[in-house]
Amino acid sequence: MSVLRIYAPASSANLSVGFDSLGTAISPIDGSLLGDVVQIEDCDVPFELDTAGYFVRKLPKEPQKNIVYQAYVLFSERLKLRGGKVKNLRLTLEKNMPIGSGLGSSACSIVAALVALNKFHDEPFSKMELLEMMGELEGRISGSIHYDNVAPCYLGGLQLMTQSLGNICQPLPFFDEWYWVLAYPGIEVSTAEARAILPKTYTRQDMISQARLLGSFVHACHTHQDVLAAVMMKDLIAEPYREALLPNFAEVRQGCKDLGALAVGISGSGPTMFAIAPDLEHAQKLVAYLEKEYIQNNEGFIHICRVDNDGTRELK
Repeated sequence: MSVLRIYAPASSANLSVGFDSLGTAISPIDGSLLGDVVQIEDCDVPFELDTAGYFVRKLPKEPQKNIVYQAYVLFSERLKLRGGKVKNLRLTLEKNMPIGSGLGSSACSIVAALVALNKFHDEPFSKMELLEMMGELEGRISGSIHYDNVAPCYLGGLQLMTQSLGNICQPLPFFDEWYWVLAYPGIEVSTAEARAILPKTYTRQDMISQARLLGSFVHACHTHQDVLAAVMMKDLIAEPYREALLPNFAEVRQGCKDLGALAVGISGSGPTMFAIAPDLEHAQKLVAYLEKEYIQNNEGFIHICRVDNDGTRELK
């Protein structure tokens, strides 16, 4: 087989209103690849793993701790249980995503690796079987199985985690006209740390209010009420506690709203934040503001994005 290259896009989980239950794939409007690439090819030995890319220095030194290696082990185990034979292969991870960014960095690596392995072996596993493996691997990193990054990264678009009737997720109609301004400040917040800061219990009123917000958001998506959807993008579960992990988040959030952002929130567990703009002019104003007020060092970046409806795909 010739060399196969699989790209998995970044994703923004939660969208404020749907903690652990919503996620969307995102890509920059300038055509750049905000995500990881896994290359797979024939090899003379059973397995080799190489790494490349700007953020490769942030990866574990021991290959066994690399999530792509773990993806290979899990895929091999499942394939052997089906009586399949694992081919000799070399995997190369191009780590283009910062770790602990809130943009689904680990999900990008996991999804790209499993999709590459599945294609390389003539697709023995269905989409939902692959997705289940992706969630298991994500759980090893964050401490709990959740699909709100891996599902949109793999399948594209906005995904609602239903986990019923044989489906882990279902796509939601969304607002392709929105511009997503994503600002990564250049610092790291681990998913495990961001989960540990959350309280163990919540009030009944908070649960009722969050259920109303999420139900209204889903309704707005199906009826294409963009104003209602944006208003409903509020978080009573995680953001009130996680904002302490982010630089000047409360002030910057208000500054974005003052500049016309429809909604502002923490992407996943942070520290990346998103601000949704109604048009490109507003998006560019938000970029200028966030560059000044939110970026902390030269590793930080800002992208103007749109929802990526294609998800993980082969690069030709």
